[in-house]
Amino acid sequence: MVNIGFNIGDLHFKTPVLTASGTFGYGSEFDDFFDVSILGGIILKGITLEPREGNPYPRMVETPSGMLNSVGLQNKGLEYFEKDIYPQVSAYNTNVLLNINGSTVDDYIALAYRINKLEKIPAVELNISCPNVKMGGMAFGTNTETARTVIKKVRAVYKKKLIVKLSPNVTDIVDFACIAQEEGADAVSLINTILGMAIDTKSMKPFLSTITGGLSGPAVKPAALRMVWQVAKAVSIPVIGIGGIMNTSDALEFFLAGASAVQIGTASFIDPKASVRIIEGLEQYLGEKGFSNIKEIVGYINKPNI
Repeated sequence: MVNIGFNIGDLHFKTPVLTASGTFGYGSEFDDFFDVSILGGIILKGITLEPREGNPYPRMVETPSGMLNSVGLQNKGLEYFEKDIYPQVSAYNTNVLLNINGSTVDDYIALAYRINKLEKIPAVELNISCPNVKMGGMAFGTNTETARTVIKKVRAVYKKKLIVKLSPNVTDIVDFACIAQEEGADAVSLINTILGMAIDTKSMKPFLSTITGGLSGPAVKPAALRMVWQVAKAVSIPVIGIGGIMNTSDALEFFLAGASAVQIGTASFIDPKASVRIIEGLEQYLGEKGFSNIKEIVGYINKPNI
């Protein structure tokens, strides 16, 4: 038997394969394809304190080896989630995590405080790539001071496991990972999407209504892998790798670079069962290589005997 479980502190995940926020809805969208409880955890679509309509259409466009999106965190707000979604996702026999977002520090604090009371949500993923309205739209996660402030404030009120999702749109992502650890984060996840754009040469206008959007998919994997490798060497808390993971081989690269777990995002749009196939592939690979525990390959490229 191969043990592919991992822990964030005392919170156990049966597999190291999670779903990335914004790519898996509330889980129920995938019930027709497989038993969602097979996964180590599902990270629900991003939530805000108040309802958001999101950005105007068009807000998604395919690009070579990837996609751009500027959905804009469309959701019905926390109150709707508590009343209509939470009772449904509570039935899953896996870890259900909530991705939280805000325009101000107070938004984050209010969200974290209320989510504390939701027994079936054992952790939140703090998205610090949101624009800070009090700083002219600068993302919280691209400024070390604002990043530290929001992480510290949320940590003060949120009593369960805190994962901080890091933006790649910075000079040195390691600095932000270290800040997250210093301020009490239990894990970090990376990377969020890379800022990009695409132009329609027929209309001579940008494809997206917002002009720029977040690039995801295979195109970002080399950059994501590099950042995961750098961060994993700098922090002692678990690192969750995200970015262009389409198959087992992609996932294995992240584990070998130092990730303790991975999130599957864009791949789920192409193959709804991608995450399940990756779990099966990991078990097969470890068995063939003679490993009994996935921890044995985490950060393997940094081990002195290779």
